[in-house]
Amino acid sequence: MSSKAQYDLPKGDLGLKGPVARPKPGTLPLRGDLAHIALADRYLVPHYVVPQIGKIASSGADLKLTADDASDTLMRLEAGSYFEILDFAGNWCWGCVSADGPSGYIQKSALETAAA
Repeated sequence: MSSKAQYDLPKGDLGLKGPVARPKPGTLPLRGDLAHIALADRYLVPHYVVPQIGKIASSGADLKLTADDASDTLMRLEAGSYFEILDFAGNWCWGCVSADGPSGYIQKSALETAAA
């Protein structure tokens, strides 16, 4: 169920190159504290994560904007589809459909085998 995703690490010098517009929440897998490794050459955050791949269970999952059942649903993830997990918080995991988004939270119980 869970394995390392295949992403190349950014090449060359990484650095601050001026102001960068922050994307709308729920688009790119980027938070103030961490981001998907594929975004390391575009956004500065304290931590970059190589995602674990999770498979959505037979009941499917709602991708939420925040870790709250009452939060806006960004999209429905179908059973058998894959979700790139970047962080766990309680009964929720934060991640994305791909490095290009969308990103959000799903219940850990929506994964075929709940990961740590």
